[in-house]
Amino acid sequence: MAHGGWISRWPVIRQLRGEDARGDAARSARTDALRPRTEEADTVARSICPYCAVGCGQLVYVKDGQVTQIEGDPDSPISRGRLCPKGSASKQLVTHPGRQTRVLYRRPHGTEWEPLDLDTAMDMIADRVVRTRRETWQQEEDGKVVRRTMGIAGLGGATLDNEENYLMKKLYTALGAIQVENQARI
Repeated sequence: MAHGGWISRWPVIRQLRGEDARGDAARSARTDALRPRTEEADTVARSICPYCAVGCGQLVYVKDGQVTQIEGDPDSPISRGRLCPKGSASKQLVTHPGRQTRVLYRRPHGTEWEPLDLDTAMDMIADRVVRTRRETWQQEEDGKVVRRTMGIAGLGGATLDNEENYLMKKLYTALGAIQVENQARI
């Protein structure tokens, strides 16, 4: 085979050597002007993907206080820079214009959502948890001490990390709830 064999005739190799006119033909001024979205970031923060319990590492690129890109962290011993489709799209989780950033409440028998300030919403939740626990508390059942409530249950989701799930389990146990599960196991 002349001139180094089939590898040297491969178009990619010829383009890299500058021997193939198609290389220049495929370029444009716009292509040459393109720069990576990450090039002009003010800061890069290390983070963990919020979607499941695997804990893949992410690099969050920020410019002017706005997230501009989220990529896999190649230094992560867990994911080594790789992200699943959900993790790869996690920028949308924090930047999508349809993302809710305030508390919305629909009154009983209501048909419309109304905004609430966070303090009011937290007070409403606390009042309902305390009332439900008081109204559904069981000290004994069939002569046995059970100290539980069947009126409160917890279901965690895939966006919670292990530490958050641990704290939620501790909270529900302290409240006397025994029905605690996580969607990742279902």
